Amino acid sequence: MSIEPDTSTPSLKSRIHGCLLGGALGDSLGYAVEFDSIDRIRARFGAAGVTGFEALAGTSHFSDDTQMTLYTVDGLVEALEWANSGVGADVNACLWLAYLRWLATQGEAAPASAPAPQPRWIDAQPVLHQRRHPGKACISGLATGEMGTSVRPVNPESKGCGTVMRSAPFGLIPHITPDAVYKLSSDAASLTHGHPSARQSAGTFSLLIHRLVAGDGLREAAAEALAHATGFEGVAPELPDRLEGALRLAGKGIVTPEELVQALGEGWVAEEALAVALYAALATLPDAGATDPDPAQHFRKAVALAVNHSGDSDSTGALTGNILGAFYGEDCLPGEWLAALEAPEVIRGMANQLVAVTSAEG
Repeated sequence: MSIEPDTSTPSLKSRIHGCLLGGALGDSLGYAVEFDSIDRIRARFGAAGVTGFEALAGTSHFSDDTQMTLYTVDGLVEALEWANSGVGADVNACLWLAYLRWLATQGEAAPASAPAPQPRWIDAQPVLHQRRHPGKACISGLATGEMGTSVRPVNPESKGCGTVMRSAPFGLIPHITPDAVYKLSSDAASLTHGHPSARQSAGTFSLLIHRLVAGDGLREAAAEALAHATGFEGVAPELPDRLEGALRLAGKGIVTPEELVQALGEGWVAEEALAVALYAALATLPDAGATDPDPAQHFRKAVALAVNHSGDSDSTGALTGNILGAFYGEDCLPGEWLAALEAPEVIRGMANQLVAVTSAEG
């Protein structure tokens, strides 16, 4: 049996920084092995796989997952800046413009019919101009120059994890309803991916983050996310199926990478990535007998579990880091991992912008 550590003290500022930095840490560790089979990972790092940045010989890069998450923050910040000045703004249009600016950082041009967004602080950060295996649907959906919607989505058959991996920031906005969180996230997913599961997985993940930021425990937030995913008409059946599978597997504790993939999938599609991350966070909760649970140790174990498999390791690692960072705040982030993180000032810069526009207390 495992216990829920006391997370009553993190401020919203700490949870915002923890979520964004934690996601970047999980992304970076997973990116080092993203295209490796579990056999290859074991051959490179030993039987336990990659368990920390010391094994990477000082090289650490985050992927497009962190890049797009930060651009999601930027789109939300712009919309909130307009709102705070008394001017209404179309939130999804702000996000679309932010993603179009991300598209340009990847060396891709939108057609002339697309709007030309005005540059912002984030666009001047060189690390975000590195091409780190961006998702095909994210590129192709934005390159249409069309603003996809849930009614007329681009890439209507795409259900890749490129939606869910960028959607934590929607859950970090305080003082909005769960329904609003879900709608903002799922609408933004429609900008690049049209399959219902891609949109619904993104919305469900954002709701999970929202509940954690509001103070729910991990199990409570997971149960709420599952209840929402099973409680509305038109849900893609694979989403609640994978979430239920994640909760069942977590009851068994830590399983082998082979069993993980067999039960939940490799994480290349949205509902699988969310399920793997949820499982990893829950299966590594401290034991009930632990007298002084260590959030950083939980973070290390969960992220290692999330990235060591034959699948989309950076996305499953990123989501796991987002979850635990939102849950614990910055206290869970291992200091030696942060020291190895690429461009932490850029991540903190975007976190601080979100803190500022949401009037979070430090």
